This record gives sequence, C-alpha cells and structure tokens, in this order.
Amino acid sequence: MEFSDIRKIESEAEQVQKIYELFDENSRLNHSNAARVEFLTTVRYIERYVKPGARILDVGAGAGEYSLYFARKGYEVCALELTDSNIKAFRQKLTPEDHIELEQGNALDLSRYEDGSFDAVLLFGPLYHLHSEEDKQRCIAQAKRVCKPGGKIFFAFISHDFVILTEFSYRPDYFMNGDYDKESFRLHDFPFVFHTADECRKMLREGGVRILHEVAADGVSELMEQQINALDDESYRQYLRYHFYICEKPEFLGMTNHLLFVGENEE
Repeated sequence: MEFSDIRKIESEAEQVQKIYELFDENSRLNHSNAARVEFLTTVRYIERYVKPGARILDVGAGAGEYSLYFARKGYEVCALELTDSNIKAFRQKLTPEDHIELEQGNALDLSRYEDGSFDAVLLFGPLYHLHSEEDKQRCIAQAKRVCKPGGKIFFAFISHDFVILTEFSYRPDYFMNGDYDKESFRLHDFPFVFHTADECRKMLREGGVRILHEVAADGVSELMEQQINALDDESYRQYLRYHFYICEKPEFLGMTNHLLFVGENEE
C-alpha cells in the first residue's frame, strides 16, 4: 500500500495502522547517534521529575523504546499502543525479566486505567495523528484523568516549520513540489499532523496543563545526521552537551523536528 492509498481511508485509527506498516518505528530512535539525540533528550527530562519506583503510563508506546528503558530502571510501566506492527516489534523485545503491562488500545479511551493511578504519563505518538481539536483535547483530558494531581505529563509533537528544511535535505525539488501550501508554507497534515510551538502552547493551556518545559527534542540532528554520526565518542558527548545547552532556548525552539513539552497535571 502507498501513502496515496492511505489517504483514502476514512478511519484515523486505520490510517495509523497502515502508516506504521510503512514506517519503521522499531529502529527510529536507535539506528544511529544522530537518531538517538531525541531519545536521550526526552529521557533526560523524564528523569528530572520521575523517580525510580514511580508508575508510568506510556500511551502510544510504539515499539517500546521508552517503556523498556524505564521498566529496566525499576519503574512500574504500563504501555498502550494502537498498531499491530508496533505491538509485534515491542513484544519481540520483551524478555522474561521485563514486567510491562502491554495492551493494544487507543489514546482517546484510557478507561481501562483508574483515575489518578500514574505518577507520569507519556504521550509520544498520539498527537502525531489526531486531526480534530476535539480529539486532541479528549486525548489530553484522558491523560490528565489517569495522572495523579501534580503528576507530570510529557507530550511529543512534530514541529511544523523545520520539517520543510528536513524534507529539502532529502528532496532537492521539495520547495517546488513538496506537500505544503506554497503561499502560507502550511504543511498538509499527512501522514503526520504538524504543530508550531505556539499551537502546542495553546492546546495544552486550553487543556488545563501547566507547562514546565518547552524543548527542541532532536534539534538539527536529522538535518546534520551525516556529520553527527561521523563524530568520535568524545566529540559526540560534547555535541550532546551543546544540544542540551540550546534545546530550551526560545530562539532555537522551532529548530527541531520534534518538540517535547513537559506539563504538570493541575487537577
């Protein structure tokens, strides 16, 4: 199936199923040092707030990269994932020592989990795919409900404006033939839904989330993948230090493919 065929599917949930049959989520965060920047940055912020022994819900868990990391660090992890392909990849990584409650389900319905039953909720996939404002707010409300008052919710978004440059790095004809409005530079929300930093702020504030951090999760790592992957270990560590230094600076916030927002549940 091609992306042009997926566009014709009316159900968003079924669209997502088909998208991840084409995208390899299993290796996205770990296939190179450049790809690892997003994961290392995100873990750095989670560990700032969530201590070992805490209970974490990973909604839209993908192939399990974050769930496995935190479960193996001593956290109690429940994982929810929508797509068959990601569930299969996740299960293949599990060992008898991994105690993760993995279930298949939709981020719009977390009714299987009790109110206030998690210290932290990770939403690292669902907001890549929800188109309507109603569904976005429903997703946020579900995460807030299962999170303890004062607990932390971590949101990932695909950053709107920088994606154009990333696509240009792969496709020299992108500026003339790319899938965006040539006057407004607004990307067409397929196969993913894109957000500017301002749109993320507005969405979370309307959802009653107190924003603690706004982070350029991967920065220029994909755009400069070749240079980063050529670094020796010491140089790579220094690059990471530089990335951590600039990733919350307002002037660099839009210069990333993925945005991480750290929020507090005010209810």
